[in-house]
Amino acid sequence: MDSINQQQPEDNLKNLQGEEAKQKIKELAEKAETCFFCSNIKTGVPFSTRPMSAQKIDDDGNFWFLSSDDSHKNEEISHDPFVHLLFQGSAHSDFLNIYGIAEISKDKEKIKELWQPILKTWFTGGEDDPRITVIKVEPSEGYYWDNKHGNAIAFVKQAAGAVLGKTLDDSIEGKLDID
Repeated sequence: MDSINQQQPEDNLKNLQGEEAKQKIKELAEKAETCFFCSNIKTGVPFSTRPMSAQKIDDDGNFWFLSSDDSHKNEEISHDPFVHLLFQGSAHSDFLNIYGIAEISKDKEKIKELWQPILKTWFTGGEDDPRITVIKVEPSEGYYWDNKHGNAIAFVKQAAGAVLGKTLDDSIEGKLDID
């Protein structure tokens, strides 16, 4: 624990496991409008990062994306399936960091399930566009940073701490163990 956390009068570290971890992953990922999808993690070259939207986060904590079969990310995943997903739900909370393994398929039923009309912008042939692939990311580990009681209370505690010269914040963070 770092020195700032040691100055806190209340506990701000809570590791989550199993169903509680899966619920936290889903909660935080669904608050974020964009995910930063990083690939080429273990190739020895700088990793690639691009904004993407998760089409779904299932009850097992898996992330589902739609992508084109000729995209750079699909090519990178075919050589290195390890990915890193970064989410930010607001300026001061709802941060999520996920490492996982990506798997690409052309599962037509999953494409139909994940399809939204706005996706026709990229897949001009609609949900039957032959280029569409499904990327499933199964988390292997994660970490979150959030606050306990919402942004308003977190702000009040932080302001009070500044006035009193004490470390008072409403933060909570911890490891996410899905298994």
